[in-house]
Amino acid sequence: MDQNIYSAIQLGEVDISSAGPRCKMLLGDLNGDGRMEMLCVQPDNRQDVRYIPHQVQCLTAFDLQGNLLWQTGTPDPEAGSQGSDYPAQIYDIDGDGQLEVLCVMDSRFYILDGATGQTKAAYDLPDPHAHDCIIIANLTGGAYASDLILKDRYHKMWALDRNFNLLWTHEGNPGHFPWVYDLDGDGKDEVMAGYDLLNSKGELQWSCSDLDDHADCIWVGDVNGDGEPELVIGGSVTVMYDRHGLELWRYDGSIESQHIALGKFRLDLPGLQIAGLDRMVREDDGKGLKGKDALFLLDSEGRELWKEERKTDGWLTIAETVQNWDESGQDYILAYRRGGGVYPALYDGYMNIAAEFKASGYAVHADLFGSGLEQVIIYNDLSAVIYSGKPINLADSPSGRPLAQPKRLYSSTLYPGGQITV
Repeated sequence: MDQNIYSAIQLGEVDISSAGPRCKMLLGDLNGDGRMEMLCVQPDNRQDVRYIPHQVQCLTAFDLQGNLLWQTGTPDPEAGSQGSDYPAQIYDIDGDGQLEVLCVMDSRFYILDGATGQTKAAYDLPDPHAHDCIIIANLTGGAYASDLILKDRYHKMWALDRNFNLLWTHEGNPGHFPWVYDLDGDGKDEVMAGYDLLNSKGELQWSCSDLDDHADCIWVGDVNGDGEPELVIGGSVTVMYDRHGLELWRYDGSIESQHIALGKFRLDLPGLQIAGLDRMVREDDGKGLKGKDALFLLDSEGRELWKEERKTDGWLTIAETVQNWDESGQDYILAYRRGGGVYPALYDGYMNIAAEFKASGYAVHADLFGSGLEQVIIYNDLSAVIYSGKPINLADSPSGRPLAQPKRLYSSTLYPGGQITV
């Protein structure tokens, strides 16, 4: 396949430095104008994988032209780093048709008005450590997902309704970001909590076998085309289970399966493919080695299609799926934070670069304008650069029709998992 068929068009670059350093960006149509806004979430200076608590220091909302819409909290130049999730999400938790910002700040759980940043409600945490991340679920069978799951770093979860009444707790090894999905079609979500599947009441249904460490990411999709959802889990290895707990295959050709992503990356193959990131050499293990990672791609049966032979250093790549970047019908692998002078890029199912983003930093992606196609934003402490596969004028007026918040955006995590349909 020819490379660079679809080039990346830079729509604009905006200054986000007033949000403070080391922010994580969330996307959502905060003011309901028909165009998404950027929410920069700054952690407090204790935000690190080695320390607790994980809390929010400051929230700053910008439109896509860089206008500051509101700021709650005060930016701190000593803010922590993206060593773990930031406890913040954008979602319409009360079902009023307008988005709220959910976050842990000042040791409390806050619900803020998305348009203004003003507090709508605040609750005491169910435990001082219940703040590693925020997961929105439908555990009670309501008309929409309005329940919450909070967790500590590696050991315990708390399930609550939207009024913060405790539903249940679970102790185990929940991994980084449990994924919720209605696997049996009863109108309530099951919870894949690391290597354990729980029902909506928090009761253990089954567990994965012979897996070490913890689950780094979890994906759900009909991978093999049998009409049923499968679960693909990246942890000590990459493994796929059916919804009843039967292991279908495992790929042990990676040293550390840090990220995986499902998608239709190859139109010529049946089912879905599984992109992954193998962290082959860590740089933080005290051995003084240069870190290195590599992308790989598996077919629906877990067979390796290719593995990157990386020529540069870099061991902190994040990989995730981008759908609808163009109208080709295929998905792409977004890989960023690559290191070694390698720019963020979209890779196709043949390991070709389909679009390169010549900016350094973290990445977020969404259909920012309600056009049916996604755009990619690359951001760092100072600026956010907006890219598209097609020309769009940021000065055009928004449609005025509020954009829905997809599950992928209200389930934002440093360890991208998800669910996919094709």
